[in-house]
Amino acid sequence: MVAQAGSSGLHATLLNERSRLLRFLAARGAGHEAEDVLHDLWQKIASAPERPVADPISYLFRAAENHMRDIRRATSSREKRQFDWQAMGDAPEDTPAGERVLVAREQLQQVQSALAALGSRVDHIFRRYRLDGVGQADIASELGISLSSVEKDLQKAYRMLAELRTKLNTE
Repeated sequence: MVAQAGSSGLHATLLNERSRLLRFLAARGAGHEAEDVLHDLWQKIASAPERPVADPISYLFRAAENHMRDIRRATSSREKRQFDWQAMGDAPEDTPAGERVLVAREQLQQVQSALAALGSRVDHIFRRYRLDGVGQADIASELGISLSSVEKDLQKAYRMLAELRTKLNTE
């Protein structure tokens, strides 16, 4: 018998094999989240284009195994990315608190000086937008300038901050 991947064939097979699939997923690491994983699997299968499936039970179990493998890979990748991100920063115990405070104050002073060097309008717009949370349109009307001018001034400030960040990271 060849089942269609549409609503009738695989859907009926999934409903008939639901408890076995849940046990299968739980045994392969889904644990208490087996129900959610099965739901995700079904959404993935249901959104796939319809095509004939010679052995729907095997197809569903193979799809479940592949889905669990994808979840493990994504989890592993996410954990590695988070570990690498945390390893990039200074650990609080590595740098004395006083030194971190002094470095932060020095960097803040460099940012303030660099913003001031861009001009009072750019400095004002950046502070109103980023620190005060005022919208760009409101800033434009406050200063009597176009929204485009506000956007360009913010871009100048962002470019300067990116350059300063690069400079500080190389020091």
